[in-house]
Amino acid sequence: MAARPVARPWQVEAVIAAPPPRQPSLLSRLVWRAMRWLYRRKGYQVGNRPPNLAKFIIVGAPHTSNWDFIFFAGAVQEVGIKPSFIGKHSLFKWPMRRFMFDMGGMPINRKAPQGYVKSVIQMIERAETIALVIAPEGTRSSDGKWKTGFYHIAMGAGVPIVPAWLDAASGKAGFGEAIMPTGDLRADLLRLAAFYRQHMPDCPRFAVLEAQALAIPRD
Repeated sequence: MAARPVARPWQVEAVIAAPPPRQPSLLSRLVWRAMRWLYRRKGYQVGNRPPNLAKFIIVGAPHTSNWDFIFFAGAVQEVGIKPSFIGKHSLFKWPMRRFMFDMGGMPINRKAPQGYVKSVIQMIERAETIALVIAPEGTRSSDGKWKTGFYHIAMGAGVPIVPAWLDAASGKAGFGEAIMPTGDLRADLLRLAAFYRQHMPDCPRFAVLEAQALAIPRD
């Protein structure tokens, strides 16, 4: 009898590349409700709402606190979006597998030969609808510079970028218009920086983002 083939570590994302339909469990429902309750208790108000799109990437900034994720998740729910997020593939195992998928998780093996960006592009292409949330600053300790993986993902998948902001000081949040990446990273980052500086002019991180964009050589 032939031995059953075993998936190698770098093949994991190929095995679970198409996440199963969301079937909210009691735990995932409780977690989402708790985040929405905390968001409302804090008194946040959403200004501009996101456009109605089938597939897009939401870039959320600034990322200055561990609470940002919870309040941002509440804001996204408030406008009727079921967000997706990227997670390390090793987290999508029993007993957390169903919970992670129910929460909108997308398992990615960053050591896959095709690379992180291409893996995410493939997942977006397989999805019928998706609102993928990415924090381009990476961590809350960032100085304001953005990692540009989100941009290359949007370019490769042919989907727009929707900027979103959350201001803990004012208790306000909002979404911008969809920006279709042009391939001119410098110009598109400048456009994003201008959006964020308009809504949070006192946040120094977006001046850093603008400087990062200006440092990119013109095509």
